[in-house]
Amino acid sequence: MQEKQRQRVLNSFQLVLRPIVKILLRYGIGFSEFAEAVKTAYVDVSSAEFGIRGRPTNISRVAVMTGLTRKEVRRLRTKLESGENMVAVKSTPITEILHRWHAEDEFLDTQGRPATLPFSGGEKSFSSLVKKFGGDVPAGAMRAELRRVGSIDENDKGELTVKLRSFWPSDQTQKLESALIHHVYPLLSNVSFNTDPKNESDVMPQFAAFSLNIDAEDRPRIKRMCSDRLNDIAESFDDLFIAYESRGAKNNNDTSSPVMVGVYYFEERDEHAQYDW
Repeated sequence: MQEKQRQRVLNSFQLVLRPIVKILLRYGIGFSEFAEAVKTAYVDVSSAEFGIRGRPTNISRVAVMTGLTRKEVRRLRTKLESGENMVAVKSTPITEILHRWHAEDEFLDTQGRPATLPFSGGEKSFSSLVKKFGGDVPAGAMRAELRRVGSIDENDKGELTVKLRSFWPSDQTQKLESALIHHVYPLLSNVSFNTDPKNESDVMPQFAAFSLNIDAEDRPRIKRMCSDRLNDIAESFDDLFIAYESRGAKNNNDTSSPVMVGVYYFEERDEHAQYDW
C-alpha cells in the first residue's frame, strides 16, 4: 500500500516537472545541473526540518534520509553555509514606486486613489515620490521607464497619472525569476503545508474553479473575462495589504513576514502531459 502511495506521488511530480524541464532546457540547463540543485534542496530541507529537539539533523541521518553519501552531504552543507545558493527576493524600483503611489497618504487623492502628480515642486510631486522610495534612481529616468512600459500617462502640463498598477519586466529571465519566486514557490509551499497531516486544523486557504467542457471557440473570451476579474481581485487584495502595512508601520512592528494571495488561470496546452482529471 505504501509503495503504491509513493508511486502516485512520483507520478504527480513527473507531471509537475514537465513545465520545469521545458524551462530548464530553454536555458540550456542539463540534468546534471538540475540534479545538483535537487540534491542541495534535499540536504537543506532534511538538515533544517527533520532534526531532533530543535537541533539540525546530523550528517549521518541526512545521508540515510536522502540516499546521498555522507561525503556528498558534507559537501552540499558547506555550499549551503557559504550562502552561494541564496535567492535574492526584492522588489524593483519601478514596483516599489507603483506600490507606494497606491499606499502612501501623501500621494493619494481625496478618494484614496493615486493622485495625479506634477513632475516636480513640493512634497506631493513625482520627484518627491521617487526621492523617498526609488533608491538612487533619478526621477527623470524613472518617469521615462514608467512611460516606456505603459504604467503612467503624462498630460500637456507634465502631470503624471498611474495607468497600470502592476509592472511585468520585459527581460525574460527576470520574468521567469519573478514568476518562480512570487507565484510557483508560494503555491507549492501552500500545497506542501496543506497536505501535511500536522496541519489539518490550520490549512491555508486554497481555492480553484475549473470546467472540463469549454468549447475551443469560447476560450479566448473566457480568458479575457478571467484576466479582467483576476486583476480586480488582485488589486482588492493589494489594497487590503496596504492597509495593514500602514498599521504595522504606525505600531513600529518588527515581527513582519511575507503574506501572499495567488489567483491563477490555467489552460492545458501540453498534449503530451499524461494525467487524468
